[in-house]
Amino acid sequence: MSLDLQALKSVACALSNHPAVVEKAGISYAYTPAQEVAGNVALGDDCAAIVDPASRGHLLFAAEGMLPSFVSDDPWFAGYSAVMVNLSDIAAMGGRPIAITDVISSPNEKTLNTIWAGMRAAAHAYNVPIVGGHTTRLASDQPAGLAAAVLGRAGANLITSFDAHPGDHLAVAIDMNGAYRNDNPFWNASTTTPPERLRTDLELLPHLAERGLCKAGKDISNGGIIGTLAMLCHCSSVGVAVDIETLPIPKDTEWAKWLTSFPSYGYLLAIAPAGLSGASGLFAHTEITFATIGRFVDGSTINLKANGHCVSISL
Repeated sequence: MSLDLQALKSVACALSNHPAVVEKAGISYAYTPAQEVAGNVALGDDCAAIVDPASRGHLLFAAEGMLPSFVSDDPWFAGYSAVMVNLSDIAAMGGRPIAITDVISSPNEKTLNTIWAGMRAAAHAYNVPIVGGHTTRLASDQPAGLAAAVLGRAGANLITSFDAHPGDHLAVAIDMNGAYRNDNPFWNASTTTPPERLRTDLELLPHLAERGLCKAGKDISNGGIIGTLAMLCHCSSVGVAVDIETLPIPKDTEWAKWLTSFPSYGYLLAIAPAGLSGASGLFAHTEITFATIGRFVDGSTINLKANGHCVSISL
């Protein structure tokens, strides 16, 4: 899909002012208060990576909270997503999940049961146990709340947010076999995918790490490709040039919407030139779309390129 200069500027302006992108670009405010009590664990990654001498690898620990409006509007999918997004965070670090715990607050039994139905469906689909948590009964006029935490394990090699370097290829690995759920920016390629493939697709990320094919990347989260890219560039102290015309996009979808969408399976990866062939080959016989869409560069700017034009995103 070709973009002229005016269209490219319009996309860049929309991304620069998108609330979710702006929030992700300044996300360090959320973890800065914890710096002094984090010990030797780096903050800003998809998971806390804790050195585990017993396994000579790492324990991975993460948590996700669902937006109250999301829980209210779609409690089943919110429950499903609470499991799914935590598993994506573990995979994004090159790890495998061990177990999940949950925190649920609900004003009534119906909402609670619907949330649990979604969580159980995801736990069965991905074959990851939910081993406990905390449930609170709220007053009838209060909105439901939902969060979940996950424990995982990785080897000595991690995929982190801190190791993208100028000259690395920017690649995307995304399941395009999905559809938008209602009018929300959620690209759902999970609930319609056979469980066996859900599990083997997540395994691709640990294989990347264990083979030394990728050292940096992030799970595409709320804020989409551009919001996630802003976080990755900040943590690695790099800039990036994105050729958006090489980015896979669903048919009849606007660029600004796709670039801020939250896919159920989507990862941004920094691949050194020497590892590109191996990384591409790992995805070649799967249903996951793997594409190189740019290069990391010196600086701190996100530049969009299309049809010979280049426009910076102001964040």
